[in-house]
Amino acid sequence: MKQFDYSLDFRAIDFREHPELYRVGKGEQGVLLVEPYKGEILPFWRFKTPEIARESSSKIYSLFLDYLEKEDFVGADMARKFLQMGYTRSRRYANHKSGRKYRQNPQKLESVEEQTATRKDILPLAEDPVKAESAAIFKEKWMLAKTHEKYLKLLAKHRKM
Repeated sequence: MKQFDYSLDFRAIDFREHPELYRVGKGEQGVLLVEPYKGEILPFWRFKTPEIARESSSKIYSLFLDYLEKEDFVGADMARKFLQMGYTRSRRYANHKSGRKYRQNPQKLESVEEQTATRKDILPLAEDPVKAESAAIFKEKWMLAKTHEKYLKLLAKHRKM
């Protein structure tokens, strides 16, 4: 698997015109960078309540299917990433009301040792059943997307590029 390339000038690249530059990477990498897809999908990404999450995940999954129909792998993968991010962010708020997992942001620390120590200093869990339901709604659509037969075929083809 090729690493996600953060060295690209994301403001200047239209990935619909240049899909060969796109790298899947791990998880949600690039979800807020890759245009025009970010602009097409982000306005629909919401998870505050289960009703909102249901509407949002359905719309994003519909976009996913539209991208697949057009053989647009990058768009489909970005929609999949937004569904995944809907799950992970809902889960984060389900576990931590503030949305913050750590007492201190590890990414703002200089040394790897400080970052590692900070990642062990997790705030106490406080389960929010509403956000947990939102997470479950997104997870269902995310699983449908990541196991979709046509998506998997296009993923294999894209990785050969």
